[in-house]
Amino acid sequence: MAVSRENFGRIGVIMALAGSAIGLGNIWRFPYMVGEYGGAAFIIVYLIFAFLISLPAFIAESIIGRRAKKSTYDALSDLAPGTKWKWLGLVSVIGAFIIASYYSVVGGWSLDFLARSVVRGFDSAHPETVSGIFARMTGSAVEPLLAHTLFLGFSIMVVVLGVKKGIGRFSNFCIPLLFVLIVAMMIFSISLPGARAGLDYLLKPDFSKMTPKGIASALGQSFYSMSIGMGVVLTYSSYMKKQQNILETSVLTLIFDMVFALVAGFVVMPAVFSAGIRPEAGPSLVFESVPYIFARMGAASPLAGRVVSIGFFLTILIAALTSEISMIEVCVSMLMERLGWSRRKSSLLIFCLAWLLGCLCSLHSPLFAFCDYISSNWFMMLGALAFTIFAGWKMDRAEFQEEFTNKGRLKVSGMLWTGFHFAIKYLVPPAILVIFFTNLL
Repeated sequence: MAVSRENFGRIGVIMALAGSAIGLGNIWRFPYMVGEYGGAAFIIVYLIFAFLISLPAFIAESIIGRRAKKSTYDALSDLAPGTKWKWLGLVSVIGAFIIASYYSVVGGWSLDFLARSVVRGFDSAHPETVSGIFARMTGSAVEPLLAHTLFLGFSIMVVVLGVKKGIGRFSNFCIPLLFVLIVAMMIFSISLPGARAGLDYLLKPDFSKMTPKGIASALGQSFYSMSIGMGVVLTYSSYMKKQQNILETSVLTLIFDMVFALVAGFVVMPAVFSAGIRPEAGPSLVFESVPYIFARMGAASPLAGRVVSIGFFLTILIAALTSEISMIEVCVSMLMERLGWSRRKSSLLIFCLAWLLGCLCSLHSPLFAFCDYISSNWFMMLGALAFTIFAGWKMDRAEFQEEFTNKGRLKVSGMLWTGFHFAIKYLVPPAILVIFFTNLL
């Protein structure tokens, strides 16, 4: 059944795509991966892969979405009728749903810690015991479930409002606010005593620590951070107007994402070194180590500790919401097109299913780890591989060029367009396979 399709404005689509890219992958995942793989060496490899591999993959997915003006499943079905490609499109939708479900649990943690910052603050806890707050919270049967429900419920409400009134307005307001908050946090962090060691860690590369696993992780992080392979880029691009510049939108989204990730690194690492915490603390770095910093700060100045902790966890919460909303939209848009349901009815079903899976992930940590593993290493990789192969090999070259150049109206050099098409065909698919097999082994 045909569904009337809304469109983002020029700024709206950039803010929405940037909001999808700027998430916990930047604030939660990027700093601890930098810590695990040698600081600046990881950052350099990450930046190279972002431009050479992730940007072409992002463009490929954007071109498919705007060309079809459909959700992920229907886009591949319409552009390759009578083939099995649509089922690969469905893979990305399933991956987006799984990520939205367990990601909501992590988003709930950020909401919980923001509430703690507002109500009690970490200055009331002894610095040596504050790191145990995270373990006690996640070990509770009620607290994380309540936070998960509130986080998911708010995300669904934004999606129900629609593309322009919900997602567009939320992104247009929150992305500038995010940058103000994260820059303010960075300025404070680098001014802490002992922060210089953290700056050196981020700026002086040690390539001896960049193992093959670290290189693959840098490539995988650039994919994860840009929401490639989950159908988000395709779905949001399907709301893009035909006169909008796909190359410009893709480059700006990449720049926003990289800047935010780097600034997040300069927020977390100087503070981590200032507090004498190991940078290799792993996924718990944000929720166990950073509150310790706020507790030490609060011991000296309770007001400063309270204000900074509120700003930090508010930043994490907003970043998590923008990404969660984008993954929910992938699922909702497919239900609307496939079943002819209203946006409200489709959103309600996704809320119920994601809430249930999220609850199970929250209560059973091995299931949480399994969902993270299978979505990041299987569904996302298969989706990214399918989109790039489709755009590079299945899609008609003339159609690809027409979308890339807006039917020739954009002044794009032949060398530039040919270079991206070459990268999509010959560079991106092998790179995805490298990530896949390295993570598998």
